[in-house]
Amino acid sequence: MQRADGRLAYDDVGQGPLVVMVPGLGDLRTEYRYLAPKLVTAGYRVVTLDLRGHGQSSVGWPDYTSAALGSDVVALVRHLDAGPAHLVGTSMGAAAVAWAAAEEPDRVGSLSLIGPFVRDVPPASAFRAALQQLMMRVGFAGPWAPRAWGLAYASFHARKPADFDAYRDALVSNLREPGRLDAVRGMIFASKSDVEARLAEVQAPTLVVIGEADPDFADPRAEAETVARLLRGAVHMVPGTGHYPHVEAPDDVAPALLRFLGAREGA
Repeated sequence: MQRADGRLAYDDVGQGPLVVMVPGLGDLRTEYRYLAPKLVTAGYRVVTLDLRGHGQSSVGWPDYTSAALGSDVVALVRHLDAGPAHLVGTSMGAAAVAWAAAEEPDRVGSLSLIGPFVRDVPPASAFRAALQQLMMRVGFAGPWAPRAWGLAYASFHARKPADFDAYRDALVSNLREPGRLDAVRGMIFASKSDVEARLAEVQAPTLVVIGEADPDFADPRAEAETVARLLRGAVHMVPGTGHYPHVEAPDDVAPALLRFLGAREGA
């Protein structure tokens, strides 16, 4: 899909109510490789998006804020023109879909936020704070940056899927393409204040999904409950998983998501 500042890549599979899935920063639309097929089998049309600057989307975008990513989601939903969309977002992708829901309430049927960064929160520990600062100042400042992201990516998981090594290699390979790291850097440094300020505008029913061992939050359950309170939503905690519970435990997350979507469809 063409936008004013670049091109967005997406996959469109299945038939039925529309579900749009948005990955986190530094990841690809294949992040949903375990979850999307389960929704297609259950009778949904699933569209998975590469964030601007990532995957097969073009590089060189001028803005990598949550609002900019959210505007891409809005543009995609308008482009698909298939009725109210159920939006699923992970990490910063959750901020994008939350912003989109505030911007276009009539086009959004529900929100599912996985490991969501929809507000500025402090690092989970002093160690992770130091690690983040080191990554930002050194890890992403040279030719070793793609590999540094690969190492960091491993730490976000409490339980690695069988294809983890091959998948991480694909992420690192993608980040070695010219312009890709600019997108990751831009998103890492982007404040979430632009989406946090709009959470009260969100009308869509919301499900917050967080791994009980998510290393990005000092208290994952407390963060899930805070986000759910701000969005008047429900919480689903996933035992033994980190920042990517839908990858680490798809047989837990998929049924919870399908129950949530089914309730919205039956409303």
